[in-house]
Amino acid sequence: MRVTLISIGDELLIGQTVNTNASWLGKELSLLGARIQEVLTISDDADHIRRAIEVTEADLILVTGGLGPTKDDRTKKVLAKYFEMPLVLHEPTLKHIEDFFARRNRPMLQVNIEQAHLPDGCEILPNRWGTAAGMWFQAKGKSVISLPGVPYEMKGIFSEEILPRIVERYSLNALYHRTVVTQGLGESFLAERIAPWEESLEKLDLSLAYLPAPGLVKLRIGSFRGKKDHDIIETKIQELQSIIPSLIIGYEDDTIALVVGKLLLKNKATVGTVESCTAGTLASALVEIPGSSGYFRGSLLTYHTALKSELLGIPLSFIEQHDVVSEEVSLRMAEEGRKRLKTDYCLSTTGIMGPSKGDSKDEVGTVWIGLSGPKGSYAKRFTFGDNRGRNIEMTTLAALNLLRLSMLDS
Repeated sequence: MRVTLISIGDELLIGQTVNTNASWLGKELSLLGARIQEVLTISDDADHIRRAIEVTEADLILVTGGLGPTKDDRTKKVLAKYFEMPLVLHEPTLKHIEDFFARRNRPMLQVNIEQAHLPDGCEILPNRWGTAAGMWFQAKGKSVISLPGVPYEMKGIFSEEILPRIVERYSLNALYHRTVVTQGLGESFLAERIAPWEESLEKLDLSLAYLPAPGLVKLRIGSFRGKKDHDIIETKIQELQSIIPSLIIGYEDDTIALVVGKLLLKNKATVGTVESCTAGTLASALVEIPGSSGYFRGSLLTYHTALKSELLGIPLSFIEQHDVVSEEVSLRMAEEGRKRLKTDYCLSTTGIMGPSKGDSKDEVGTVWIGLSGPKGSYAKRFTFGDNRGRNIEMTTLAALNLLRLSMLDS
């Protein structure tokens, strides 16, 4: 089944709102076995909406947005006119809207009543989460579903009303896939490392998708033959584990912070952080995981150079001698932090996030990460890019990965 996703809204085109609906729908439909052939983002303009429906050659067209109570929400009227279906009062939807406002002790306006006027001839998809009903049109050789753009409303209608109908009405081979999460190599270097293994997947008619993100690359191995390829895919994952054992941090939606947390709990170990360039981001990543109070002790934020001396006892002369962004200073930060926080492990970060170089002699993107643990202390130098936000994110991931590898070696 070929699917076209159409997202309606000027706010999407100008970047005011991120189009998360298309991403979510693409994922859900792909899991069912549908093939997403295109994703269109268009303005809330009658001509644009009609033209997008007319020219799209897909088995199913799924439209989100433009179904609210205001005058600039035109989708319903455009679709009713296109499919030549008059708008009539749909009593069940009106009753739902009345109850919706009554439960919230809010007055119902005429524009809300107008939302209950729906095309006579389409299939109405109830919306338990809002006032704009979904609609499924089957006419003029087109199959078009229209949903509200509010994400939680769209997801609710899709999951409860649309997904069962798609399964019933279309013969699909559901996509079965597993995802391997890697950290430590960029996409191109990783592809080179596993090239023979990737070729073996092609011979088995299995798909491989590289899903890169800052500091991570996810590998999605899939089959449109469904779960009957489960054993084959698991065997290929075991082969991959033997090729890049230290690079695999987890599977599916695992995050490195989650994996590190499980290792700390398993080893009954504690951790703390001493942060300069990450300014608490590393500590925040650790405590986002439920149960982190079982292993995270705390953090010392030494963003200013003077605080590395005042809070950690590192002489300013030592920092000036070696440079604030250096192996020596990162080591002392981790070691002194471990003593003061009384933890089994302590991570330190010092670097130049940009756009200026600050107190350091090195270039923007230079980072030293220190780790002090039961087996001693060491530091590692990284060179990232010139984007401040990404440098902070990459430093956080790299620090957590150093801790992960250290615990795996112990």
